[in-house]
Amino acid sequence: MTTDATTPIPRGRILVVDDQRNMRATTALLLKGEGYTVSEAATGEEALGVLAQGRVDLLLTDLKMEPMDGLTLLKRGLEVAPRLQAIMMTAFGSIESAVEAMRLGAYDYVTKPFKEGELRYRVERALERAKLQAAVDNFATEFNQRHGLSALVGRSQAMRDLTTRLLRVAQSDATVLIQGESGTGKELVARALHAHSRRSGQPFVPVNCAAISETLLESELFGHAKGAFTGAVKTRRGLFEEADGGTLFIDEVTETSPTFQSKLLRTLQDGEVRRVGESTALRVDVRIAAATNRDIELEVREKRFRQDLYYRLNVVMLRVPPLRERLEDVPALAEHFLQRSNARSPRPRRLSATAVEHLMTYNFPGNVRELENLVEQAAALAEADELLPEDFPLRPQGRVLPAASPGPGGLGLPPTEARATGPESSGGPTLAEVVEDAERRAIVQALERHGVDLARVADELGVSSTTLWRKMKRLNLRPPAGARE
Repeated sequence: MTTDATTPIPRGRILVVDDQRNMRATTALLLKGEGYTVSEAATGEEALGVLAQGRVDLLLTDLKMEPMDGLTLLKRGLEVAPRLQAIMMTAFGSIESAVEAMRLGAYDYVTKPFKEGELRYRVERALERAKLQAAVDNFATEFNQRHGLSALVGRSQAMRDLTTRLLRVAQSDATVLIQGESGTGKELVARALHAHSRRSGQPFVPVNCAAISETLLESELFGHAKGAFTGAVKTRRGLFEEADGGTLFIDEVTETSPTFQSKLLRTLQDGEVRRVGESTALRVDVRIAAATNRDIELEVREKRFRQDLYYRLNVVMLRVPPLRERLEDVPALAEHFLQRSNARSPRPRRLSATAVEHLMTYNFPGNVRELENLVEQAAALAEADELLPEDFPLRPQGRVLPAASPGPGGLGLPPTEARATGPESSGGPTLAEVVEDAERRAIVQALERHGVDLARVADELGVSSTTLWRKMKRLNLRPPAGARE
């Protein structure tokens, strides 16, 4: 066996196997001239020894050899190197054997005597496939490292129960409903589910229903045809098509309207999508993971969420526990977030034991996301390298923002409920609380102008009537007497 090692930048590593020395040498010489690194083997056993070293991208082997033929070499070679690409060389009368080889995992075959151009083309295509497969494997490995179970930090019983259940359901294609409060990490759970499934090498496509207007959500998920509506200047694939073969994560699914829920249900039942403006349905193979931070069973009982869609989504439920139910995970989580912050900072920080104790006295209404923000803030602002309790100002409970005054006509709008505000040292509310208070004031002022005409209120605010009612419920704003949805 001889090995060419003179090519400075090899285009690919090829093993040529043939028991006819002249054929083997001629083929190897041709491929070396194309810039490939080429190894030669006269027998199947010799070839397996080369493959075991893990330095071959493409196996180019004759079918008719003694004592080990090409089919046997292919089977054993794929056991040694499952991602190996193979091209079988065969005489014209052995086409059936070549077809059998492709059924067993060979990429292609070429008949002897072959033209040089034909061999170059088939080798180039096989190596392109090898590079693509390597890229997919690298992506899957990176995805698993970033979003696998290691991303679900925590040793509490609640997290152990969650990961055990996740691993059981990951291997199936069952639809999963992930329920948990805002900030608990529902998308991380969905990504871990995908990373441990047979679809891990295919796309993971997330969509947040609450972040997209109702009019655009259907187009975003299902796609649209050119000219389907104003602004549709070209045909566009939807996220269902983008996720074909992989996983579609539908976050905040309870924020959708009944009309959209009906269309989503039909798609899940049929396994087909129909782009807006088109009559032809497209088949898709997508695993669904949906999530909500609401009590979805309550949403069903109060007729805000379709019961049939609920049963379609809730094949397997994964509940993500709030951080207050697993405070024993706070030290590990805090250290995890600090190490991630240190990786981006020229000045690494470390946690003091007193800081950890301080954090564990808090119930984290913002869940894991709040802890992450606290750690990043402390790492950015602390004066010393060691983070102390005073670097983690925790929000005092029971502080109240100014309430919106009730409008005329006895709207019956309650005062703003007590909410925790920002750090006591700053005396101000968090950004989320400022946004919530601004929403409340805007709705109250619009109600003062339009009274029971909620359609005009919704129009002025630029939202649908359904969205308006949902926001009023979330903000504890009672509608005027006589108002209708």
